[in-house]
Amino acid sequence: MRFGQSGLLVMLAAVLSAPVAGAQEEQAAAAEAKAVVLEEKVADQPAPVPAAPEDKITSAEAEAVDPAGSKPLDDPLTCLARTIYWEAKGEGEAGMTAVAAVVMNRLADPAFPKTVCAVVTDGRENATCQFSWWCDGRPDDVEEPQAYAQAVEIARRALNQQIDDPTDGAVNFHLDTVHPDWADEFVRTATIGAHLFYRAPEVTAAE
Repeated sequence: MRFGQSGLLVMLAAVLSAPVAGAQEEQAAAAEAKAVVLEEKVADQPAPVPAAPEDKITSAEAEAVDPAGSKPLDDPLTCLARTIYWEAKGEGEAGMTAVAAVVMNRLADPAFPKTVCAVVTDGRENATCQFSWWCDGRPDDVEEPQAYAQAVEIARRALNQQIDDPTDGAVNFHLDTVHPDWADEFVRTATIGAHLFYRAPEVTAAE
């Protein structure tokens, strides 16, 4: 069988790309497995259990999970990154980190679900979504790759317990253009970008 030059180039490209794709799949699988363990170290704990260095998600692993921002929401890293992106993609690193902190604070609170994905999709069954992007009826695929890459990195660090909480323990937030009824019952802890953050009234600030 004889191949023209273009055919040989296509075959060569396929051969060279196969190991790369395989390595990315391995990195993605490693990140997803680590993320499950990491969320368990936070969920409903009196104090989060630090992860060993080898258990933390690396940047390369995180980037391999969902580079296009179109993966189904079926792992902690994707659920957290997509929430950070849609809730605060115009808020810069500070605003995105604050949203990540709220999700992680809820994960650690016995009053909320015990997985990241359950936290961010909480309320859909009775139309009281806790995170508005989840129930707004619009597609959830990413539109700004650079902002999503930043959201993935912040999600990675949040799961690794490598961010400081700028919200002082907040479990709720809202845009500064609205005033939900619950806001009067909670304690405001921070204003970051266009969002106001709150913790439950019976919870005191961390020392």
